[in-house]
This record gives sequence, structure tokens and C-alpha cells, in this order.
Amino acid sequence: MVCTLGAQDVYAHQELLADPYVLLWDFCQDNVQQPSRRFCGHKANVFALAFSASSQYLYSGDTDNTILMYDMSRLSASGTSLPEKPTLTYYEHGDSIRAISCHPTQDEIFLSASEDGRIILHDTRADSRYTRAQRTVQQDAEFTGVQIHPTMPHFFVTSDYQGRLCLRDMRMAFGPSSQRRQNGTVQAYVTTLSKTSVSHLSNPEVSSVTFDNTGTKLTATMLHHLPTIYSLSDPIPVAMCSKARRVEGTYSNSCTIKHGSFGSGGLHDDRYYCAGSDDFSAYMWEIPEISDLVERRQEISSDTWSGLGNDNIVGFASSPDEPRHVPVNLDTPMYRLTGHESIVNTALMHPHLQYVVTSGIERDVVLHSPTAISPSAEDMSLTPKEVRPVAPASSRSSRLLMRALGILPDADEDADDDQETIALFDEIRRQEGDGDIFDLRDWSGPEEDSFAHAAMDIDQ
Repeated sequence: MVCTLGAQDVYAHQELLADPYVLLWDFCQDNVQQPSRRFCGHKANVFALAFSASSQYLYSGDTDNTILMYDMSRLSASGTSLPEKPTLTYYEHGDSIRAISCHPTQDEIFLSASEDGRIILHDTRADSRYTRAQRTVQQDAEFTGVQIHPTMPHFFVTSDYQGRLCLRDMRMAFGPSSQRRQNGTVQAYVTTLSKTSVSHLSNPEVSSVTFDNTGTKLTATMLHHLPTIYSLSDPIPVAMCSKARRVEGTYSNSCTIKHGSFGSGGLHDDRYYCAGSDDFSAYMWEIPEISDLVERRQEISSDTWSGLGNDNIVGFASSPDEPRHVPVNLDTPMYRLTGHESIVNTALMHPHLQYVVTSGIERDVVLHSPTAISPSAEDMSLTPKEVRPVAPASSRSSRLLMRALGILPDADEDADDDQETIALFDEIRRQEGDGDIFDLRDWSGPEEDSFAHAAMDIDQ
């Protein structure tokens, strides 16, 4: 049994909803109904949020290239309705901020990833020893994600539009040019896909990446493909998270930027992974031990692979002549979380409580719990079993779509913006929902700054 609680939020999709606030929810309350704080200052959609190590600072990044810092120790008196203003503003990026990751022990240090192709190391202390150039990693492709390792903070992982997923060392990535090597790359994970029925490889965009709480595994969210799990020191993926196709729907990711998360339900190790899907649901998988996944992973020579014909098996390969590796397919999720009327973009597992919070293109944030009564919420309703199907286009949906795009004026000032947004993404699903990555992206070969066989050297 899974129960849900809807909470009104301000989702800000590009040019559709002009309400770029950040809302803070206090799960120490007995019954969470409203946000405890609002933060203002952004002029565009907020796509990245992160608390510093001790939660003294909240950092947020938007599509207007701006990062704001809020000092939680300077908040106004509790209960005020006025939004909190930022303490500092950073204008160092030239394009949308896709991710922010904070140092696990030092409040003043964080990394930001941007579509301008840069990772920037920020240090709010006045005596920062690096110049701006010395604390910047620059490449030719848009960065889509960054996360600092939770226990070895000199390591961080990055993802980008060209499908590269790299583990980097700050000691090699930043500082004087004399000590910088390979943009800090110490491990390049294999993300290129191969299918037995297709002659070419494909490199899906890695749209986000996250570590578990120990840093022993990470998951890459791939556009037009499945959440893919890696062991930290192994360049080959060990598992893919999917769902056997059934009438009620299956996991898919073709229409929006997704962010998943690891969690433990209050246990020590993050044994679960949760992600949103284009089918209006979120899914939670239990991840077996890495050693078990490595043992079950298949390796197939390129000659044998080409002879498998039309079996449509998908594997990973670093080049056309290299062996194919088929990770374990985790095709039976533990839970399917519903309650949304459209695409679910984000699924966040609470680090200590048995909660999952999901959000998408609607205004609502949905709280999921295994019980109807929980420490932070009362009278939760049962999760609906049915999910709204995407209906064929109609005259009404066409009108809503044109209003969402600004082609038609709103007939009513109180018109439901959610319905217009839902109509827009219904149309996106009709057009893009079944995209095949092998039709959409033909991999032409490794880039010059890709190090598929870089040696891994983890300095404990």
C-alpha cells in the first residue's frame, strides 16, 4: 500500500509559469500542509537546488544563468509571509544552470554545472586561493550534471549533452595549469549503446547523475534510455532499471529532464533507487549488491554480437570493435507511485524517513508514504491504481495547447494553467514519447577529450 498527499507548489517550466520562487517544506512539523518559507530573487525557472554541508546555506540556480545563495541563519522571524531575499548572487555562467553540488563538510564550497560547457568551483571565503580561470573546467559540450563524492570530496562526477559521464579529481581539474591534466578525468564511464539489430552505436544524452550515500555506486539518467547504474571504480554499467511493458504503463524517458535519487527508508545503505517517468508515474527499484550485479553481467564478443541478428538485445560498448557488455536488467520495480496527471520529472527519497516526494510538470508536489498516517502527514489517501491515459488530440486539447504557447489568449483569467501545461506535454508525448535512441543519435566516435580507458586511482 502506498499513500499520497498533494501539496501546492510552484513548478516553473520554461515560459509557461512565471512564479520562480523556491519553497521550503519543514518535515519536523506534525502535519505538513504549507511551505514554511519562500525564497525570491530568481527571474527565470529554477532547475537546481542544494543545501550546504551543515544546511547553513541554500544555493539555487536558474535558466537565466544565475546562482543565488540564501543564508539560513539570517532568515526573518518565523511565520512571516514575506519571501526571503538572497544573501549573494553569482553571475559567472553564460547559460542555464543545470546542477549544483555542495562539499560534504565545508559550507563555503560548491560546484555548479551549466549549459555553457563549464564546471565552476565556488568558494565563498574571501581568501580563496584560485583565480576564476583556475577554478573552471571548460569543454565543448553542455554540462547537464555534477555531484561531489559524498565521502571523498576531491572526486566529483559530471554528465553532459554528448553522453559523457566522467569521474574527475579536483586536484587535477582546478588550480594552476602546471597541475591540471585531462580536465581532471580519472574515469570515463562507458555510455555508448549497441543493439544486435542495428549496425551503429548510439550515445544517449546523460541528463543527470547522482551518487548513493556511500559513493560506491551512481546512476546516470539517460534520455531515450533507462536509468543506468555504475560501480564507482568500474567503467562498465552493472544494471539498468526498467519495467516489463504492461497495460498500465512502463518506464520511459523521452520528453523532459529527469532527476532520480537513491534512498534507504531510514537504513544505513541506499539500497533503493527511485525515478520519474513519462507515463505519469514514478518507480522504485531495489538494487542488489554490486558484486552480484557484476557476476550476472554478460560480456559478448563483437563477432558473436553481430551474429545475434534481430534479437534486439541492448548492451554497452566503448567502440564498435570492443566486446558488448549487457548489464543486469532490473525489470520488476518494488513500487509504482502514481497520483500525477502528467509526466513526473523528479523523485526524491527522504534520507531518514519512509517518504518519497515526486513532482513534474504540474503545480503539485506529491508526498508518498507506505502508511496512511506518518510523522509529518495525516489522513493520506490511497494511491490511485489508475493513471490518466494520453487521449487522442481533440479540439479542446488543441485550444489548451495554443493557450499554453501564447497563440490564443486565455478565455478566463482564472483558467487552470495546469490544464494548459498538461495539454502541451500531452502533445509532446504524442510526438516524442516513443523515440528510439538508435534512430535519434548515431554515435560517430569518441571525442578528443574523452578518456574511455583512463586509469582509476582513488586516493583514500
